[in-house]
Amino acid sequence: MAETINQWSVIMIVLSGIALIFGVLFIRRGNREAHMRSMLTASALATVFLVLYLTRLAMGYEKTYIGPNKGAYLALLLSHIVLAAANLPLALGALWHAWKGLQAAGNLNNIDAPAARAHFNKHRAWVRWTVPVWLYVAATGWIIYVLLHKYGQVSTGA
Repeated sequence: MAETINQWSVIMIVLSGIALIFGVLFIRRGNREAHMRSMLTASALATVFLVLYLTRLAMGYEKTYIGPNKGAYLALLLSHIVLAAANLPLALGALWHAWKGLQAAGNLNNIDAPAARAHFNKHRAWVRWTVPVWLYVAATGWIIYVLLHKYGQVSTGA
């Protein structure tokens, strides 16, 4: 069961990364509604990932890397863990400012209102850090999954 949960968690974070990319593309094209939907989808999928990941850990299912270049793997894993931990508050900050901006605007067609603009400017400042970190975490998570699939040894903690 834990292996299935692990596979679904990886699927969720990959889909989250894809939704994130679409969200960035939509906002660059000026499609605010599609951007908002994509980013909410990315956030929901990332939340499902986190629940599945924590469930798997609570079950005691873990894989230990036994392949070549362990130092490179551990460096990748460390960067992934540190940035994954940073990503949660970054994403929450970005979502908070977008939500406050939308509240101040009343709707997506009024986001240039002065009360809303300040929040959306803060949102934009947050996402300059959040998006690259989120994409890095999603991509390295997938790479780690593939490496552990090939070179991992299950350790159930028992």
